[in-house]
Amino acid sequence: MFLSELTWQEVDRLDRDTPVIVPVAALEQHGLHMPVFTDSLLLDAIIERAHPSFKDSALLLPLTWLGNSHHHLDFPGTVSAEPRLWIDMLMGLVDNFITHGFRRIVVINGHGGNDVPGRQAMFETRQHYRERKDLLLLFATYWSLAQPTQGSIADLEQDKMGHACEWETSMILHLRPDLVKQHDAVKAVSQSGSFEPAQRAWTMLDRSQTGHIGAPAKASARKGEDLLDLFSRGVSDLIQRVIRWNGESWEE
Repeated sequence: MFLSELTWQEVDRLDRDTPVIVPVAALEQHGLHMPVFTDSLLLDAIIERAHPSFKDSALLLPLTWLGNSHHHLDFPGTVSAEPRLWIDMLMGLVDNFITHGFRRIVVINGHGGNDVPGRQAMFETRQHYRERKDLLLLFATYWSLAQPTQGSIADLEQDKMGHACEWETSMILHLRPDLVKQHDAVKAVSQSGSFEPAQRAWTMLDRSQTGHIGAPAKASARKGEDLLDLFSRGVSDLIQRVIRWNGESWEE
């Protein structure tokens, strides 16, 4: 069910165990070859593919395109909320639905920079309602819900998500090839971390002068279609698990 298409009375008649799905993404630079709306375009497409599996049993909010993208601010076109502001915004959005009586709220994320503040927002919200035993508050980034296994997608070279990389470029090539500019001429930028397993703080310019990480030249529309199908199944599977939850136990 699309929240945007319902009246408040129709929302009020919903069972409060109906999962509320909150998609969040970003508007930020994606290298020399990709549009700034990449993350939002991709999450929208993934949710759209997953939607038929839960369209009558979950409430879907419109996508929130404003993300936490401060590490991309050296590149014009990036729009970002301060991390604390973004945490408070997401907490307020989730709290709206708790106030209306809903008990199962799932944030589906499409931007890596939202991951840490998004998990913090859900953690803080849970502490605010610490006496409640009936709440299920989840935050999930779509590419963490399903991962390609070796050989499952032919010729896929990257084994993890980058930025404006083989994975993202492939998916946009499938959805909107008109928005991709000469990706096959873009040189790869290493995805390896620094000082692992420690988590190093970084801005994009620390790692890439062009604004991408990974190997966009390896992208293809065929790989993109397979990745979109994989990730949409991951989202669908998570929502079905939320629907099946008994409403009180720690385990599913």
